Amino acid sequence: MSEPSEEATSKAREVLGLLGFLLVATAQVSNMILARGVAGSVPPFSIAFFRWSIVALGLLPAVVMALREKPGLLQGQTLGIVAAGFLGMFVCGGPVYVAGVTTSAINLALIMSLAPLAVLLFSFISGQEPIHRSQIIGMLLSLAGAALIITKGQAAVGAGVVTGDLLALMAMLGWAGYTLLQNRVGSGVSFLARIGLFAAAGALFSLPFAIHEMWSAPAAAFSGRAALVYLFAGLVPGLFAYSAYAYLGAKFGAVSTSLSLYLGPIVSAVLSILFLGEAPTMIHLIGGALSLGGMWLSLQAKQVGHRPNATSA
Repeated sequence: MSEPSEEATSKAREVLGLLGFLLVATAQVSNMILARGVAGSVPPFSIAFFRWSIVALGLLPAVVMALREKPGLLQGQTLGIVAAGFLGMFVCGGPVYVAGVTTSAINLALIMSLAPLAVLLFSFISGQEPIHRSQIIGMLLSLAGAALIITKGQAAVGAGVVTGDLLALMAMLGWAGYTLLQNRVGSGVSFLARIGLFAAAGALFSLPFAIHEMWSAPAAAFSGRAALVYLFAGLVPGLFAYSAYAYLGAKFGAVSTSLSLYLGPIVSAVLSILFLGEAPTMIHLIGGALSLGGMWLSLQAKQVGHRPNATSA
């Protein structure tokens, strides 16, 4: 029997990689589906607290291993870890579950997908990197798409805007700030060890709000349904999504970021139809096309000299 050709092996690897990225994107956006599906029935900051606690505990071995190998590595970086945990795990934690009360999972996914553009804009404003004409055009297209989604196509100032969309926008900006920080904190520590540290900080920030929810609504916070929600949030869009992303990123490189970004909103739309009965509207289709098209244009220019780095919340 002849050995499989190099071309066939490469194609098989690409197909497996695409399936892997699709699985990761599904795990990532399942958090938006969860936010919408349990909106108002399970306390939001309790979900965030247990989600990040599960992630922190699950990744504790990676943290311990990293610190054993380089004991003084994180010295003087406490503030950076706290800031990253606040922006990426707290601002992108409870507020996202609160947002699910008044906005759709598709809106959440589309708004959150703008984070890489916010990173690019922050980098330009702070002088960290130049910005090119195609990137500016891409940003304008994406902003137009986001405005269309948030206002639902209504021209009057404030018309069509709901609290959930504004909370999602805040969470997206928080995630962009986290993305800028995450590789500058604990450099030399593995990706998963850093996530474990950030998750622990995010859980601590969420704890006071979670305690308030548990005290004021114990029946909702400690029900069997809530326990399943906590477990799902911690394992699927938590441990599995981050671990699988790290593995695929190591295997396939920068393409992992791009595929996760572009697949996310599409997968979210499919899952919304299947599990929530929320089909995308024409506004979603037009706004999503503008946002994703603009993001593609901007990130293509960025990828010429840099590797993009932004995972989904």
